Amino acid sequence: MKKIIFTDKAPAPIGPYNQAVLAGNTLYTSGQIALNPLTMKLVTDTIEVETKQVMENMKAVLEAAGMTFENVVKSTIFIMNMGDFAKINSVYETYFDEKTAPARETVQVACLPKNVNIEISMIALL
Repeated sequence: MKKIIFTDKAPAPIGPYNQAVLAGNTLYTSGQIALNPLTMKLVTDTIEVETKQVMENMKAVLEAAGMTFENVVKSTIFIMNMGDFAKINSVYETYFDEKTAPARETVQVACLPKNVNIEISMIALL
């Protein structure tokens, strides 16, 4: 059985999908981009600021499911420019304990929704 996860502390979906779905004890999040959930405007001043907004959005979705970043077992990061990898990592790593950080892949892509520079999705376990 699946349970739809929604919070107004993260951006509302902009298409036919949900912020996350809890199936059993596994949470599958949709990709988050740097939309401010209050204004639904993009926060793209710098790649660091954009990454922080994405991670704060993801934090809100995890919390809506009763989880934290400690529950995350897998992250997928889509970026427009692999040259931003170190800057993205410098923000991303502040949300995890390095000893228990999730598995992850980072992939450079040709384009992302709303022409953002980064999108992150996660899988977490209760």
